[in-house]
Amino acid sequence: MRADIISTVEFNYSGDLLATGDKGGRVVIFQREQENKGRAHSRGEYNVYSTFQSHEPEFDYLKSLEIEEKINKIRWLPQQNAAHFLLSTNDKTIKLWKISERDKRAEGYNLKDEDGRLRDPFRITALRVPILKPMDLMVEASPRRIFANAHTYHINSISVNSDHETYLSADDLRINLWHLEITDRSFNIVDIKPANMEELTEVITAAEFHPHQCNVFVYSSSKGTIRLCDMRSSALCDRHAKFFEEPEDPSSRSFFSEIISSISDVKFSHSGRYMMTRDYLSVKVWDLNMEGRPVETHQVHEYLRSKLCSLYENDCIFDKFECCWNGSDSAIMTGSYNNFFRMFDRNTRRDVTLEASRENSKPRASLKPRKVCTGGKRKKDEISVDSLDFNKKILHTAWHPMESIIAVAATNNLYIFQDKIN
Repeated sequence: MRADIISTVEFNYSGDLLATGDKGGRVVIFQREQENKGRAHSRGEYNVYSTFQSHEPEFDYLKSLEIEEKINKIRWLPQQNAAHFLLSTNDKTIKLWKISERDKRAEGYNLKDEDGRLRDPFRITALRVPILKPMDLMVEASPRRIFANAHTYHINSISVNSDHETYLSADDLRINLWHLEITDRSFNIVDIKPANMEELTEVITAAEFHPHQCNVFVYSSSKGTIRLCDMRSSALCDRHAKFFEEPEDPSSRSFFSEIISSISDVKFSHSGRYMMTRDYLSVKVWDLNMEGRPVETHQVHEYLRSKLCSLYENDCIFDKFECCWNGSDSAIMTGSYNNFFRMFDRNTRRDVTLEASRENSKPRASLKPRKVCTGGKRKKDEISVDSLDFNKKILHTAWHPMESIIAVAATNNLYIFQDKIN
């Protein structure tokens, strides 16, 4: 497996920094350049700001299991001072990283020479006051906390609470609540592990805190349901406050129904009024006040319904696509195959398919909408469903919190697109 395949993409709260994690355990942070008045085109391009190795491969000797270094999720903390903090996690261990800048160094120590060697105390005849001298900018990443040994199964989600003091981490069967300052204990707030593992019918696929109410979080399951929990009701949130499920249409039931209804991602809208869920073929928007059915369902790639058999055989049916909101919650985005990604405008009900690939991504060039043809006569600019490349998949996308800028990860390439200003 190539180590440079991107496994997560995340803007920080201001949108000036963009972090990516990859299969090799590295985190690369891009910083938006300040706009250049002289060059009209440089509308704040993103350039590499810092790269560091977040996780290393490990081995669990008790279970004889290799622990991959792949970064599953990155979540930024709101900025409190000059430094930036982010959480990154692999399958087992979450780390809190501090990213800070140094552009000055101290010179003129009393007890050591400029090259760092200790001075003979008898040679020190006068006290010097060290001075700060400017130096080339250095960006340092240092691990401040390591939150380990709390998950038996693979971590699929981390989410920072709106109180900015706690966060949750979820694996297949349990969700834990952590305090950012305390690494040696966490509280188990959801546990769906049955006493007899043979009775296991579903797993947790994603979890997220509400953006404004610090006591509310949701988690989704492989059965296509979402549970909303309120931490005020009890310490262990085994009984949910709300249960979101769409009734199944018996006429469309097939062997694949359960697999394709599994939810791969859940995201609250910025307003906190809605949440969005992604399953294999569609994106659904739910109103938190209405549990019976979603208020919107957007088909992502309905033309694959007839191809589920071959997608099952090549394991693509288990791909976990993520989804994201734009800053004003008026549009949503998610990925597909063949390096396609989909955007849905919730107000106009219009949608578009765009492609992130080297061939059509020359700087400043407009993206042309793509169409997939399912049968019959193919028009000139359409692509046939049989010629889609299922190895080129866009699982991870991110939207700038304020502007029309998106980041799209296509295998080991990161594309950043912005709305054209005429």
